Amino acid sequence: MLDGGEEEQFGRIPPCTDEAERFARLQLARTHRIGPVNFHQLILRFGSAIKAIEALPVIAKRAGGALQPASRDAVEAEIARGTTAGARLIVLGDPAYPKLLAEIAAAPPILWVMGEQKAFPTRAIAIVGARNASAAGSRIAHTLAKDLGEAGFFVVSGLARGIDTQAHAGSLKTGTAAVLGGGVDDIYPPDNADLYQSIKAYGALVSESPVGYRARAGDFPRRNRLISGMTMGTIVVEAELRSGSLITSRLANEQGREVFAVPGSPLDPRCRGPNDLIRQGATLCETAEDVIRTLDGQMSLFEPAATPVPLHAVTPLHDMDLDKAVDSVRDRLLGLISHVPAPREDLLRLANAPVHIGFAALGELEIAGLIVTTNEGQYVRA
Repeated sequence: MLDGGEEEQFGRIPPCTDEAERFARLQLARTHRIGPVNFHQLILRFGSAIKAIEALPVIAKRAGGALQPASRDAVEAEIARGTTAGARLIVLGDPAYPKLLAEIAAAPPILWVMGEQKAFPTRAIAIVGARNASAAGSRIAHTLAKDLGEAGFFVVSGLARGIDTQAHAGSLKTGTAAVLGGGVDDIYPPDNADLYQSIKAYGALVSESPVGYRARAGDFPRRNRLISGMTMGTIVVEAELRSGSLITSRLANEQGREVFAVPGSPLDPRCRGPNDLIRQGATLCETAEDVIRTLDGQMSLFEPAATPVPLHAVTPLHDMDLDKAVDSVRDRLLGLISHVPAPREDLLRLANAPVHIGFAALGELEIAGLIVTTNEGQYVRA
């Protein structure tokens, strides 16, 4: 595992066993300015998505802005599109939600899944790499996927050309999932249409985007976060120094997951990424045995966490009357935020704000539309 920062710990939100709460979680997730971080914090603060949605207009107004939840019609239309496509809606808190993904900070609130694969094993590995893969790299990826699949690993990749394609093809018989940037009905790239149909028949297609959504360039880093988050580790097979595969490996490291890299010739630009990862401390990977030996020794770290308390037993943070405490730090935080991005940790320290109160205050400011979060997780004025 590379040396990297630890993922901040978010509280575990309660299970979702009620259809009204499931609907509310989708509605909350689809509300403007409610990303994964605010989704988590609102449910923890108010005890349920239903109560969080009721509170949204009030807390936005108190922070000096305005926000209305996503319309019920829009949510019902999304559910109808998913049903028509044959996709299954999984919300964070459902038993079917991938257990490893649920453990990462600010896990995606919503997943749409299509295919015959009904469960997502914990013993899972991601294989990613160059789209313009060499013949040797393609062969290595296919062999790794086949051998790891036969050893009991579920293989996850992104359906891209090159290495991703070989990872899925090598593990079709043993279990594979393709994580998509667009909706689960968005076949991209089009020349992988046959592979898409095979994965649909034997594996799983996964996306946090609504059914019918067509992927854009900015969606693929989000997809990469799911690929690494669903697995115990990520193998990089060929990747240039600036590539999406290295983003996936960085995310895996940040999530506390293992990073493996297949070494290659320094004369091939596609090998510079994996070679550099090895220099940084990634585990060298030549065969499936390298992965098995490393991850089998870590299985105890990925045992399912204790069952969270049920929804009706949660004591919402709101019941502890946070409002006054949040009011006392919200203005201080807003005064510290400018058009220069600032890390959350610095803001909380300078505002002398306890973490749970500071998170709630920053969430209110973002919900009110006064501040925004950058792709790097820092805050700036809207």
